[in-house]
Formats: sequence, C-alpha cells, structure tokens
Amino acid sequence: MQKPIILDCKNVWKIYGAQASRIHREHDGNPSSETLKDHGLIGAVRAVNLQIRQGEIFVIMGLSGSGKSTLVRCLSRLVEPTGGEILFEGKDLLTTSDAELIEIRRKKMGMVFQQFALLPHLTVLENTAFPLEVQGIPQADREARAREVIELVGLKGRESYYPRQLSGGQQQRVGIARSLAVEPDLWFLDEPFSALDPLIRREMQDEFLRLQNLLHKTIVFITHDFDEAIRLADRIAVMKDGKVVQVATPEELVLNPATEYVEEFTRHVSRSKVLTVGAVMTRGGDDIKTAGDVGIGQRIEAVADMLEASELPFKVLDDEGNAVGTIGRQAVIDVLVGRVLKK
Repeated sequence: MQKPIILDCKNVWKIYGAQASRIHREHDGNPSSETLKDHGLIGAVRAVNLQIRQGEIFVIMGLSGSGKSTLVRCLSRLVEPTGGEILFEGKDLLTTSDAELIEIRRKKMGMVFQQFALLPHLTVLENTAFPLEVQGIPQADREARAREVIELVGLKGRESYYPRQLSGGQQQRVGIARSLAVEPDLWFLDEPFSALDPLIRREMQDEFLRLQNLLHKTIVFITHDFDEAIRLADRIAVMKDGKVVQVATPEELVLNPATEYVEEFTRHVSRSKVLTVGAVMTRGGDDIKTAGDVGIGQRIEAVADMLEASELPFKVLDDEGNAVGTIGRQAVIDVLVGRVLKK
C-alpha cells in the first residue's frame, strides 16, 4: 500500500527576467523555450510535476545550473514561483498568507543547506535551540529538546562549544540538529554534505541514514553526486535545463533511462551499488538446494562476496519472508562485468 502524498508539485515554473509573470500568463502557463528566449527570459524551473510521499527520501539531482536548488527553494517558497501549484498536506503554499507560511516553516518544515549558517556567537546548544526560541518556547523546554537532538546527531558533550571549535562535519551536525529541533514533517536538504571532505561526507551519509531509520521523515534531498543519490534515495528526479526528465528508483534509472541524458548520467555508475537481488534473481526454484537466504531488496554489492564464494545458489525472500526465487554466482558475475540487460 502506497503512503500518502505529503507534497504535490503541479506545473511549477520559475522564470527570471522582466515581465516574466505576464509572459507566463499570456502563454497559458506553458511558454515555449523559443518564447522565453525571444523575451530574454530564463526558465530556471519549467513545468515541474512531482509527488513526494510520506516517509520517503526523494532526491533531486542534476548538473550545476539544472534548476535543482531553485526548485527546492520554490517548494518551500524561499523563492516565489512564477506559476503552478505546490500542495503541502493538501494546502496550496502559493495561496497561503505570509503569516500562515511563517507558521508552516517554523513548525512543519526543516531546512539544511550547504552553508552551515551557524550563529558564531551562540554555542551548540543555543544554535540548536534557536528555532524554538523564535517560536517562543520557554527556555527550559527548548533546551531540553535541543539536548535530545544534539545527542541524536552524536554531539553529546559538546553543547557548550562554539562553531569555531568544531570540525566541518560537526558543524554540519549542528545544522541538522537545529533543523530537527522543530520536529518537521518535511525536511529539505540542499547539498548538505558537498563542502565536506570525502571521508567525512561518507560518515555524514551514514549518520543521515541512521537518523532516517529512527525518525522516518519525509525528505527532499538535493545533490549533483549520483553515488550519493543512489545510496540515499528511495526515488530520484533527474533535472536538465529546468525540467524534470525522469523520476524513478535508482535501479529503474540504471536499467531503463528515459533519455540519452539520463543514460549518460548513469553510464559509469557501478551496477552492483544500484541493482537489487530482485532485479537479477531467477523466479521459482522451490525445489533447488540452496546455501542460505538473501533479501529481495538487498544491493548486489552487499551480497556479492557471499554469493561468489558459494557453489550453491541462495534463496531470495520477499519483505514478508516468502521465498520468491533464487540467485547464484553467475548472476552476480553478470552484474559485475556489465552483462545486465534492461528490464
């Protein structure tokens, strides 16, 4: 059963330039690329339709200039869209009053950006509690909540430190803790780890996945790194020139790219990191002798060594524990050498 849609983005545009709203309106909310060019306008976000479900990690990715950061700012109305609808829990954010929007941002949305934006004169505890102070939460209550999320992100014992006393990864953890303090229903993260060193970035991805397993937030995550996207995402939207060209699971993007651009984007990705056991297993096989069990959703990378070392295949179990097929050494080898066919 699919989870409910928490954010529904319908035909959203962001056009920069003089008279952008008029041109958008005069062309029935769908100006062509030629029209935009003729009027000297830039279509940063063009006719985007997305549905984001409760509890999923939805990654928006693309190269620099593809429109992904502008889109996420439109979704939170940090940037005012030129047209379209953005329904959050059924309410159109584009028609809400400023006061209503402030309340939604304060109590229902969390945001983490590439720049940590910590207040240098405040401690870790004070930075984390700051959004609650803005809400008027009493000091004892906000500090108690701040201590909870500081411990959650692994910074217990550093509550009295100032940002200058922390590493880059620790500062980013404070930014995450601050955004979690308000217990948001929807969490926006715009390339939050891209300024970090590779090892720290990997650690932060691990931390992020650990937090998600605990909290089950609805997350919109922006990145230009496909390896990061496939590691974190339930679904991925690929953007090019302001348009969303495909929305799919990481596995579907690799096996069935919708355009040459998506195919090129995924060409050099290790298939073993993306493909699951279910993508390459053989159906049936109830009467075959097996060496053990693997889950249908496990990545090939995670089980490759075990399968390659076994002469016998393994039984594949679905999410309910039912046997649905088998997978053996040859299937893993085919993935590793690139012999996986499109679905």
